[in-house]
Amino acid sequence: MSKKEVSLQALSDYLPEKALDPVLEYLHLYKIHLTITKSRKTIWGDYRYSTGDTHHRISVNGNLNPYAFLITLLHELAHLITFDRYANRVLPHGKEWKSNFSLLLSKFMDAEVFPDDISHALTRSIQNPAASCSDHDLMRALRKYDQENHHLILIEQLSEGALFQLKDGRIFKRGEKLRKRFKGVDVNTGQTYLFSALYEVKGVESH
Repeated sequence: MSKKEVSLQALSDYLPEKALDPVLEYLHLYKIHLTITKSRKTIWGDYRYSTGDTHHRISVNGNLNPYAFLITLLHELAHLITFDRYANRVLPHGKEWKSNFSLLLSKFMDAEVFPDDISHALTRSIQNPAASCSDHDLMRALRKYDQENHHLILIEQLSEGALFQLKDGRIFKRGEKLRKRFKGVDVNTGQTYLFSALYEVKGVESH
């Protein structure tokens, strides 16, 4: 995995403008070693607690838009604060982490760091925040600010029976919705898979 330690000045390239100074305060306060990584498919960020002479370590994907980057950083910072107080005596995303994450988000929302649509999505969940990727309303709002992948669409935006292509080249036909997931049938093998409503795909014109 390619990583680089981010300089304090370079942080301005990854964060919303109003967020830079308060983020720097947290980095200094907790002596955080922050690294920027290339895109990771399964996670947006990671926290590793301090051991011996090492500092707390947080990594965040560098391909995220500034608002997603900030929320991910605060997510991991909430893990740090929770570990600092409770060590391994509480659940990773338990009530203690939820409380710390909510407090951090509230501070940045009060500073009007986020645009209205993201603030509204955060307001709906701030009393009981989830891991960011599992909050569909928040994910939809954040996606609007992505600079990459504008040629991709969400499976939920396709009509039933429409064709779509995955990054590996396989082509599927969108099936019915089952709760929060959609059926997708591989047009070559006939096998059926379930996809998250927010799974990004490329639309394919039928002939």
